[in-house]
Amino acid sequence: MTGFKTTGEKKMMLFSGRAHPKLAEEVAKELGVGLVPTKALDFANGEIYVRFEESARGADCFLIQSHTAPINKWIMEQLIMIDALKRASARSITVIVPFYGYARQDKKHKGREPISARLIADLLRTAGADRILTVDLHTDQIQGFFDGPVDHLFALPVLADYVGSRVDRDKLTIVSPDAGRVRVADRWCDRLDAPLAIVHKRRDPNVANQVTVHEVVGDVRGRVCVLVDDMIDTGGTICAAADALYANGAEEVIVTATHGVLSGPAADRLKNSRVSEFVLTDTLPTPDELDLDKVTVLSMAPTIARAVREVFEDGSVTSLFEEDNRKV
Repeated sequence: MTGFKTTGEKKMMLFSGRAHPKLAEEVAKELGVGLVPTKALDFANGEIYVRFEESARGADCFLIQSHTAPINKWIMEQLIMIDALKRASARSITVIVPFYGYARQDKKHKGREPISARLIADLLRTAGADRILTVDLHTDQIQGFFDGPVDHLFALPVLADYVGSRVDRDKLTIVSPDAGRVRVADRWCDRLDAPLAIVHKRRDPNVANQVTVHEVVGDVRGRVCVLVDDMIDTGGTICAAADALYANGAEEVIVTATHGVLSGPAADRLKNSRVSEFVLTDTLPTPDELDLDKVTVLSMAPTIARAVREVFEDGSVTSLFEEDNRKV
C-alpha cells in the first residue's frame, strides 16, 4: 500500500507517532493506505527529532497519536509532527487523538489551578492543527476549547453491541459508577433497553478525604450489572463500585470503559477483582501483564477510519452517530 490515497484532485496521507503504532496500522489497513514512512528519534537530552520521508505538499494529512504514558513525551512528539506538516505545505492537518490527554483537568476546582485540557487544545491549534478527531472526551465541553472543527466519536456502539451479544437481556442492568456518568449510562439503557442503577459515593464525615461508603441506588439483586465508564486509570473506583454491587446481591458484574489508562496498581486490581469481564477499546495500548481471559479489547480502528473517510471526502461525520444510535 502507498502512503497516500487520491480522490479527484485531493490526496490523503496518514501519519503516525510512536505512542500506539498498532492502532495506527489498523486504521491504515481499514482505509486501504499505508502509513507515511517517518524518521523519529530521541536525542540524548530527551529532545525529539521527526522527519517525514515523503512530500506532504498539498495533501490532506491525518496524524494519529494517542496520549498514552509517558504522556508529555507523546504530546510533544505530536506537536512537532504537526509543525513539520505545516512547514511541509500540507493542505490540511487533521489530528486524530483517540485518547485526549489532560481531559480530566477541564475546569478549575480551586483558585490558582490551570485548565490544562484547554491548554492542550491551544497547543494543537498553535502548532498548526486544523481539525481534531477524538474518541469519548471526559467531558463534552472540551470540544469548545479548540478553535476549529472537533469530531467527537463514541465507543458506545462498539462496546454495547459486544455486551448485548454476550448477556441475557432480561437480566441486564446498566450501572453508572457515579452521578457524573449517568448521562452516558442512560444512552446505554436506551440502546440495550435495560434499567439503570447508580453507585453513589458517600464520604464518612469521620474519615477525611476518603470515600468510605458506596450506596447502590436501584435494584441489582440477581442482575447482570454492566458498569459503564469512560476510562479506568488505577482501577480503584471501578473495582470498589463492583464490590458494592456484589454486596447488594448482583449475580455478575461486567465493567466497560473506552480508555484503559491502567496506571500504577491497575493490573493487580483488575486481576484480583471479582469482576467477571473488563471490556475496553484499543484507544490506548494495553499492558502485556493484562493479557488475561477476563480482559477483552475491542478495536476502534473501523470507527476512526470511517470518520477519516467522511472528513476526507467532505461527507458527514454526524451521519455515523445517527447510524449508530439504533437499538440492538
